[in-house]
Amino acid sequence: MTAAIDIAVFFGFLLAVLAIAFVMGGRDKKKGASAASEDYFLAGRGLAWWLIGISLISANISAEQFVGMPGQAARNIGLAIASYEWIAAVSLVIVAFIFLPRFLKAGVYTIPQFLETRYNRLCRTLMSLSLLFIYAFVTITAVNYAGAKAFSDIFGGQVYFGIELNLVTFCWILGFFAAVYVLYGGLKSAAWAGSLQGTALILCGVIILFFALQKLGQVDTPVLESAMQALEFSEEKQKELLPKLEKAGACERFTTLNESKLRMNLPWTDTILPITALMFGIWIPNLYYWGLDQHIMQRTLGSRSLAQGQKGIVLAAFLKLLIPFIVIFPGLIAFNLYSTEMKHRAFEGKGGFEVLKAEREKYGQLFDFDDKFAAFYPEEAKKMLVFNAEKTGAATPENISVPLQFLNEQKAQYKKLLGTNPDYGKLVSGYDYDSAFGLLLANLVPKGGLYGFALAALFGMVISAMAAMLNAVSTLFTMDIYKETVSYLHQKEVSFIRKEPSEWELVFIGRISVIGFMILGCCLVPVLDNPKFGGIFNFIQEFQGFVSPGILCAFMFGFFVHKAPRWSGTVSILLSPVIYGALMILRPNTAFLDRMSITFCSIVLVLALLRLFFPMPKAFKLETNTSMDLTSSRTAVFFGMVIVVLTAVLYAYFWDYQTPMFNGFWESFMK
Repeated sequence: MTAAIDIAVFFGFLLAVLAIAFVMGGRDKKKGASAASEDYFLAGRGLAWWLIGISLISANISAEQFVGMPGQAARNIGLAIASYEWIAAVSLVIVAFIFLPRFLKAGVYTIPQFLETRYNRLCRTLMSLSLLFIYAFVTITAVNYAGAKAFSDIFGGQVYFGIELNLVTFCWILGFFAAVYVLYGGLKSAAWAGSLQGTALILCGVIILFFALQKLGQVDTPVLESAMQALEFSEEKQKELLPKLEKAGACERFTTLNESKLRMNLPWTDTILPITALMFGIWIPNLYYWGLDQHIMQRTLGSRSLAQGQKGIVLAAFLKLLIPFIVIFPGLIAFNLYSTEMKHRAFEGKGGFEVLKAEREKYGQLFDFDDKFAAFYPEEAKKMLVFNAEKTGAATPENISVPLQFLNEQKAQYKKLLGTNPDYGKLVSGYDYDSAFGLLLANLVPKGGLYGFALAALFGMVISAMAAMLNAVSTLFTMDIYKETVSYLHQKEVSFIRKEPSEWELVFIGRISVIGFMILGCCLVPVLDNPKFGGIFNFIQEFQGFVSPGILCAFMFGFFVHKAPRWSGTVSILLSPVIYGALMILRPNTAFLDRMSITFCSIVLVLALLRLFFPMPKAFKLETNTSMDLTSSRTAVFFGMVIVVLTAVLYAYFWDYQTPMFNGFWESFMK
């Protein structure tokens, strides 16, 4: 009976979202020469602030956040991963008052269109092609894969109506639902559906946090002992804390167990989010994503006025401050409650050494493992080192010692000997950290309604993010590639181009491109399942790193350096993949955020020299190309300042003032 209720709630919610998306997508359509394309691609420029704010969050958060971030938090990185959310809040405030006014004043349909206004058509085309490539081959595919993987892990192997529920099946289901309402109502349908799914998503996070805290407050002594052992508390500390924890409530247990992870800063040697990246590098992907990524900014380009857009962005910024509490905190609690299960899933649950060995042989990869795996399974770690030596022809030590310190020393020697050429497969860890969200969902959320709602929120989260991307990619392809190409050929009096593209034609091409990019994304999902990609998060970030520094630099110079030559934007975009790619080869162990920083600073230097030696004779002035009300919102300004202050307070509260952040930095730099 409870299963039937969950199924009814799940499908009832999805049908309600689709119904509202279809109804609202067809309402209040404008009339006029450019009404059809403006209605479809920009919701008739009539979106209200609350719709913009919530749909921004739904377009941003996907399975990557709800599955990947709790897993990252469960690792040693802990709460520091929240920087992606809290820096985003400040970035959104910057976007609201620096980026958005310029875009709305220019009256653009797409973000690359601004580059043509400031620089030239080639610069616009380069950015459009870069974004189309990233959307088609990276982000749409990766978001679909992450969602399909989450659902296949939950329901994999079950058969309904003769159809097996697996990774491929779910990727097509998600792709279909994402495309169906975008095809009908464009941005307006996507925004309305996103607002409902975003609200459900936040409620789902609150529900899971509530039940996770409740469970942590109820567990008995063996679970607390297991949690302290997994967190590597010393025996003395365990004896000291256990009596206190037995009498403590949920919140006190949470803060006591996770004290070492509740900090926002990590030493410069960290490979994920070092203090150096927090100081500078993390701002590059944040400003690029929130201010220049088409599928995010398209919602604000469709706002009724500048004030409505600014208030919507500030609302999204406030919600970003809340996300770590409903996503990352549950991930920490999951490790406290289910570390034993995570340990089982990481190795034994995947079939053990022989299965992993067969996978490495299939893809021609080598083994890599972390300290915790070596501590739990020293004999298996020894076998992995022998396997690596046999496959590469590297000299095998006469005696491979089992103790952890020797295993790690020998692993480091192999890596140094083999350099960067060998292909190491996905890291074999002592814990399956990415199972954190799934364990909470399966073990804590009651069946009989709430479980169905949580699954619907997770499902909606994925299709909302995909719908936003499909809407954006159709806009880019139609307005920046198709329309511009046809117009250019028409101007050149090419015989088979008799007229400029009509409004009906543009909307038709937009809908066809939605179908095409959806199919392409679904077809590429099985490719991402190949272990060679080493995880969705790294896959997305590394690809974004090739383009985001150059694009951001082009816009920043376009905004503030009014005499920068018109071809400097093109130089910026072309230099970015060259510099970032060289750093990947030369400095493979450098955190990708630090590589972004170096790339960005290098391009700034080049563009500054171009401005110095080849300035424009006359400073660029952005002309107003819209009838929209461009009055800034005082309310948004006030609450934007409040958000910046709140972010600073959160960082100050969760800052680690004890651990040295730069020990050995200068010595390493000099080497």
